[in-house]
Amino acid sequence: MTTVFTRTDGRLGEFALRTLDPDGDAALLHAWVTNPKAAFWLMQDADEAAVATEYRRIAEHPHHDAYLGLWRGTPAFLAERYDPAHVELVGLYDNQPGDVGMHFLCAPTDAPEHGFTRAVITAVLAWLFADPSTRRVVVEPDVRNTAVHALNAVVGFEVVGQIAKPEKDALLSVCTRAQFHAAVTDLEGAQA
Repeated sequence: MTTVFTRTDGRLGEFALRTLDPDGDAALLHAWVTNPKAAFWLMQDADEAAVATEYRRIAEHPHHDAYLGLWRGTPAFLAERYDPAHVELVGLYDNQPGDVGMHFLCAPTDAPEHGFTRAVITAVLAWLFADPSTRRVVVEPDVRNTAVHALNAVVGFEVVGQIAKPEKDALLSVCTRAQFHAAVTDLEGAQA
């Protein structure tokens, strides 16, 4: 599969994104999305075939795509990119030109690495902002997912407000390129 982006974290090393293979990666993704730690991914009851079907649907969609994230060459996270004017947020917020929607999921682990999730979201945002047409990244996590709200704030997201989606009440947040770069500069300065 094709690597589309790499970023090296000063402490944790290389993070990369490659195109997702809906069928070839289905068993791995199934283990991730059905893990209790992935409850907010809303696929707890899916079997492997349903996971493959969902990611084939995403791969075929003109405004939504998925990528497998690698840490030091090993699958470790999932990232999705979507156009909120056509997917997920249609009619639910004031869409602006250059808005890109994002989801990410870290693989479950019995040996968590300090700062790993922050490094993942930083790599995903760096990838999205590497496209000069991306002006803002938009996210809509479940209002109950307080851990991701805190993480989003660390990397520059600002809360717009609560929205009602069919599957959840979500906290709509946006991050501009300038907000992300300022947050990353602050984070890297704090680590130095």
